[in-house]
Amino acid sequence: MDDSRTTEEFMSMKGGGYYSKATIGAKHVIDNAAHLIFDSLVRMNPKDDGTTFTVADMGCADGGTSISTIGEILKYIRKTAPSRPIQMVYTDLPKNDFSQVFQNVHGQTDMKTYIEDIEDLYIFSSATSFHKPIFPAGSLNLGISATASHYVSEQPCIISNHVHMVGSAGEERAAYQEQGRLDWEKMLLNRARDLAPTGRLALFNFGIDEKGRYLGSTGGVNMFDTFNLLWKSLIDDGIVSEEEYLNTNFPQSYRTVEEFTAPLENENSCVYKAGLRIEHVETRVVACPFAADFKRHGDSVKFAREYIPTLRSWSEATFANGLSDRRSPDEQRKILDNFYGKYQCLVEESPGGHGMDYVHCYLIIRKDF
Repeated sequence: MDDSRTTEEFMSMKGGGYYSKATIGAKHVIDNAAHLIFDSLVRMNPKDDGTTFTVADMGCADGGTSISTIGEILKYIRKTAPSRPIQMVYTDLPKNDFSQVFQNVHGQTDMKTYIEDIEDLYIFSSATSFHKPIFPAGSLNLGISATASHYVSEQPCIISNHVHMVGSAGEERAAYQEQGRLDWEKMLLNRARDLAPTGRLALFNFGIDEKGRYLGSTGGVNMFDTFNLLWKSLIDDGIVSEEEYLNTNFPQSYRTVEEFTAPLENENSCVYKAGLRIEHVETRVVACPFAADFKRHGDSVKFAREYIPTLRSWSEATFANGLSDRRSPDEQRKILDNFYGKYQCLVEESPGGHGMDYVHCYLIIRKDF
């Protein structure tokens, strides 16, 4: 068993356009919080001084969930500062499908894009983890990251009885919380380095809200518990081994609001001393769009068929990574199809309470110096 794995070695959202088409809720999160970004730009009041204005979408996946909001932001910047070239940078991990990002942005898919609407605009990408510096110091003006910073840089330990830290306890949970603390501080310090003075960060990321709710656990069937139950059942079916089950842990740490804000409010923290300040913080729950549709149409087969792909779009890499590398790609694919097929059958037969409501902490942060 490998008890310490680097996330960037294997993590990616499902490619080929699958991610943004399946994760409609992630788009709703960004679109519904766009006003927070515009308000921060009003406060920033960017000067029309001819210098390059750099915007980043960090943890962009295929760029589809943010494309409409990014387009409106870039149009606002162009109107506010007409003489400034705009540099739009999409960042994610090395295994990300950057080809799909550029196809979406350059209008080579059925997705509506902004590329022809904004003059003096330049599109780039970076396959550098946001746990590292991404930009030349002081050159980033607006950094946006949605549904991404819950990923930690490495798996701190094996969770013995679950696939996610929300189902862990004791020393195992403490290890994930500590890794989450360290990586959150590291991410903020790197962004403090990247940001220009008066620059802003708009961070909308999974967490645990004041009522103890988190992604897929808002009062109905717990999504991560279901993942764990079904993955573990494959041991009894003789499909996966005990070792493979133990090696399947999401490299994620869900933070509370207090954990998100602590390094930004403590005057003695490195993050505070680097000049980052909170402008806005709140939590929100965004309803699962597929569960909401099910309440209207009542067809459990349709619900399951539409719901499971959104789970698969972001979770498949973790389950695939837990499987032995001695298995052939075809064998791995069959196991994953079996697993998600089980989940789909479960939802078809007993749909009540299933759904992936999004629980986020929304932060707007400015760089003072």
